[in-house]
Amino acid sequence: MGKDYKGEQVLVITRSQFDELGSFQGLSTDVDSYLPVILDPKNNFFMDRGAAEEDPSHKQLIPYVLIRLNGKFVHYSRGKAGGEARLHAKRSMGIGGHINPEDEREDHLGYETYMAGVEREIAEEVVIDGTYTQKIIGLLNDDSNEVGKVHLGVVHLFDVTGSNVRSNEDAIVDLQLSAPSEINTAIYDRLETWSQFCADAIDQL
Repeated sequence: MGKDYKGEQVLVITRSQFDELGSFQGLSTDVDSYLPVILDPKNNFFMDRGAAEEDPSHKQLIPYVLIRLNGKFVHYSRGKAGGEARLHAKRSMGIGGHINPEDEREDHLGYETYMAGVEREIAEEVVIDGTYTQKIIGLLNDDSNEVGKVHLGVVHLFDVTGSNVRSNEDAIVDLQLSAPSEINTAIYDRLETWSQFCADAIDQL
């Protein structure tokens, strides 16, 4: 019996669309080959999350935001309040979550709706003391486990000019800032796979 997501609707593309664009394992920085097609309203739609979590013929689109402050990256433990039980107790570098119908803008399922979802997730999950710039730097796919098979990550890098980043909800526990060298040594083995993919490329960010 799967978890009850109370009718939550999440933004998805079909697995066949992803395969047509060129499926990959790990982190791809070829954003321009994927993002315009993925965020074209012809190619994405909202689907019941309960069904989507058990259906590898669809990929749920997940913004995965890396936050860098003074050369250090945010990482945290996923608390039990988080929506994905299969990731609890893992450490993560990525802030973000599903895109829901509440994020819809004039472009319906396009770029503006997607970016509205990103901004909402960040505001819900962390407090940034300062200003930031952001860019989309890659996509994440991991078909080696049950969580990864039904998700596709879009990696954002937020560069913060300010004094601090802190947790704003119970799903984000023990938030810390660490230099890339520490993330790739002391912390690496505790990271979820998507974060390991990002850590592997951290010196190029």
